[in-house]
Amino acid sequence: MKAMIILNPSSGKEKANDYAEKIEETLRSKYEEIEIRKTEKEGDAAAFATEACVGMYDAVIAMGGDGTINEAINGLAEQEHRPAFGIIPLGTINDFARALNIPLDPYKAISILEEQNPRPVDIGKVNESYFANVLAVGAIAEASYNVSAEQKTRLGPLAYFMEGAKSFLNGEAIEISVEHEGGKWEGETYLLLTALTNSVGGFEALAPEADVNDGEFHTFIIKKLSIPKIATLIPSLLKGELEESKEVEYIRSSYLNVTSDKAHVVNIDGEEGEPLPFSGKVLPGHLDIFVPSNQKT
Repeated sequence: MKAMIILNPSSGKEKANDYAEKIEETLRSKYEEIEIRKTEKEGDAAAFATEACVGMYDAVIAMGGDGTINEAINGLAEQEHRPAFGIIPLGTINDFARALNIPLDPYKAISILEEQNPRPVDIGKVNESYFANVLAVGAIAEASYNVSAEQKTRLGPLAYFMEGAKSFLNGEAIEISVEHEGGKWEGETYLLLTALTNSVGGFEALAPEADVNDGEFHTFIIKKLSIPKIATLIPSLLKGELEESKEVEYIRSSYLNVTSDKAHVVNIDGEEGEPLPFSGKVLPGHLDIFVPSNQKT
């Protein structure tokens, strides 16, 4: 039995090395060989995860923010051998960990590795990239690129919400076409948001019907709105009733094909990703992820 720990040294307020030592101590009784790999640049986490697949490792533990977790998932996805996957959240939002009820306190998250309780979890594929939580298109998604590291640290999820509010006031709606299992939607939108889990941008009730292995995308299309109508969406968002709003198109589907007449980039798990058009599909139960033992498997 062997395990790989993928560590982003810049995460966790520079305590990442301490956490890695604790993980190694926790895993020592279960794995004969434990290797620690530290990321230095973009793409390292994906490369390390793929190495673990090729090397027939039994487990991969990724430590970092949503970006590091996303990279590791891209390294594991659609490999012939996929190790069980552990997540130690060290980021600002940690949406995927929230959705899986993995503790946001790193030491508590490490403690669940003792339980060795893997749960099959869906991931999404968009063109040739993979994601665990959310993809988004539109003015609000593009506004997230303006959030600085200092804002993330000081405001957490609120930083994204504030930039999104600005984009509602200043941004332009985009024309898109969305093909899905139930048909086709065409029109102008400020935001298309597709979630695999119930936690998006730190709001854990945004997609309450989404489960981590239901085999479906949960897509919200916020239509072109006036400022007064925008204000009516906020209570719906906070109460987890966004799909009931007349200003929102709600779609459940195992695949999406999205096109636009203008150049727009898809935000994938909070990072700038694929340009439109894109084809997306759910890979059901694709990864086995360590979760607390009180969760169903």
